[in-house]
Amino acid sequence: MPKATTPLYHQHLSKDKKLFRIMDGPLPAMPVKKNITLRLIGAIMSQQLSTRVAEVIYQRFLDLYGGKEPTAQQVLDTPAPLLRGIGLSNAKVSYVHNVARFTVEEKLTDKKLHKMDNDEVIAYLTQIKGIGRWTVEMLLMFYLGREDVFAIDDLGLQQSMIKLYRLDTADKKALRLRLLEISAKWAPYRTYACRYLWAWKDIKPVAGDKR
Repeated sequence: MPKATTPLYHQHLSKDKKLFRIMDGPLPAMPVKKNITLRLIGAIMSQQLSTRVAEVIYQRFLDLYGGKEPTAQQVLDTPAPLLRGIGLSNAKVSYVHNVARFTVEEKLTDKKLHKMDNDEVIAYLTQIKGIGRWTVEMLLMFYLGREDVFAIDDLGLQQSMIKLYRLDTADKKALRLRLLEISAKWAPYRTYACRYLWAWKDIKPVAGDKR
């Protein structure tokens, strides 16, 4: 039986000896997912909620449309009281409508986003009130399949890197520069490094204070 080839990202990241210590073999593949509009809406709904509660609310959301994923126009046409009734705050209802409106007005499609580079996607989608950089970075990693994203404002990543590289946290500006300096060595596979760091302490992605 032929020996499995070590993925290129694993070979590259292994050059960082400290990161290599926590790398437990190749990572599971991350399939590219469809319907980015609904993924953004789901991200808004899950903000500041436990995974379980977020799943319940998202299922209630789908139930409004017969259990199927709605179109952006259907979401835009859904009255605010109906969305509040599934457990969303006034702010989240507004943000959900903002995403739906942006999708309709911009004729946003998955194909359109796939043609953009990471910085273009971030600049484009953060125009939507309620969608911050961190949310788009998670979208790039987990739904658009981008391999070279570093979510510097993610608290879980910061905590893992501070511990693994024994970083001084006294000067926040210096710490941020050091995080960027370390992560630069992981390019063009920074997404995989983030996934290893999250998995190391079983930390889920957690937005920092710049969502």
